Amino acid sequence: MRSILTALAASMAIGSAIASTPVTAVSHLDLDRYAGTWHEMARLPMYFQRKCTGAVTATYAVQPDGTVSVHNACVTADGSTIASDGVARRPEPFSQGKLQVRFAPKWLSWVPFVWADYWVIALDENYQWAMVGQPGRKYLWILSRTPTMDKATFEALKARATAMGYDLSALVVSGKIE
Repeated sequence: MRSILTALAASMAIGSAIASTPVTAVSHLDLDRYAGTWHEMARLPMYFQRKCTGAVTATYAVQPDGTVSVHNACVTADGSTIASDGVARRPEPFSQGKLQVRFAPKWLSWVPFVWADYWVIALDENYQWAMVGQPGRKYLWILSRTPTMDKATFEALKARATAMGYDLSALVVSGKIE
């Protein structure tokens, strides 16, 4: 019985150590450089992407009011494309890597729960790859400017995500890793 309690206490300590690892956004995000099309290399499954079986892209465009238009598209099993449009904003001007996104209609934008955290948690200095997540560690995307990513970069990004406490056991690889 004592060994069971010891094992239980140890597993709880490990779980809380992982959960206490901070998820941090990058300190600087130049939205003009971030704008454009990104190819998804991998994701933690999300409900709205449940039909995505092929290529997934996200295209961002900075708007005059400082928000960013978001156009997500993916290929489904039957070869058709589905898409959704939204908007991103910076909730805090001092924390540039933290964004919030909304895919609900504009008239609902005043409702806090329609906005979801979208934090850029790793970013190539040349804006060739990015890793996006949220502080609850439920969602994660690894993105590339090209439809392929080298295996070493991909593995390094997975290691960074794991170090931040993300459970990658359900990771869906959607891009080409070479």
